Amino acid sequence: MEEYYELISTYALSIFFAIAVFIIGKYLARKIANIMVSLLKKKKGIDDTLINFFDGLIYYVLLVIVVLAALEQLGVNTTSFLAIIGAAGLAIGLALKDSLSNFASGVMLVFFKPFKIGDIVNAAGITGKITEIHLFNTEFTTPDNQKILVPNSAITSGAITNINAHAKRRVDLLVGIGYDDDIKKAKNLLNEIVKADSRVLIEDGITVAVSELADSSVNFVVRAWVKTPDYWDVKFALTENVKLRFDEEGISIPYPQTDVHLYKKD
Repeated sequence: MEEYYELISTYALSIFFAIAVFIIGKYLARKIANIMVSLLKKKKGIDDTLINFFDGLIYYVLLVIVVLAALEQLGVNTTSFLAIIGAAGLAIGLALKDSLSNFASGVMLVFFKPFKIGDIVNAAGITGKITEIHLFNTEFTTPDNQKILVPNSAITSGAITNINAHAKRRVDLLVGIGYDDDIKKAKNLLNEIVKADSRVLIEDGITVAVSELADSSVNFVVRAWVKTPDYWDVKFALTENVKLRFDEEGISIPYPQTDVHLYKKD
């Protein structure tokens, strides 16, 4: 009988310690997860979806460790459990390879912030405004109001152009005049046209210069700085004003042409 009592007392003690390890470990896992979440929330710009995901991930990883520790108290060999978990993790990883790649890319986008919601971005062959950044994809709204969902891995695997990341942009125009036109007069007119637009940031400098003696024209580069929201309006306005003003002043804007010279042979 003493052997039975000793056996029961030994198992009872192991069960007690296993339950204690599980209860205390579960409590600590929840506390640690809450601390990590509070630290993430203090960092501005982290998506709530990502925070909630990390909350669950941290908690359940710690909970698995707690369960294994509790099983150790019962004398269970947890090596086989770790092997099963490892094999299951490998199988799930292979099955969800693309999804995990998109998730990892989503985490990178949230932490490194190459763009934020509201930015105009060119990435993965798509140009549009960023309306949502999700864990697995990013939502673009194109200029013609189409909604496009792009996998995050497609965005991070290529070049990302954040079009309105800075407060100012430079408007570049290429203007050609005929070889018979007055270069100095055309240059003065271009300077006047640019300076006449109040949206041009004159203090940042204006460039009007001959850039090329092309086949059919003398080409000028016209460069002016504007506020980013004004970029397209200014570019369209300057293009139109150049044409109207050149027509008034009799300066031609030639189209591609070829001169053919015929010689009479005696």
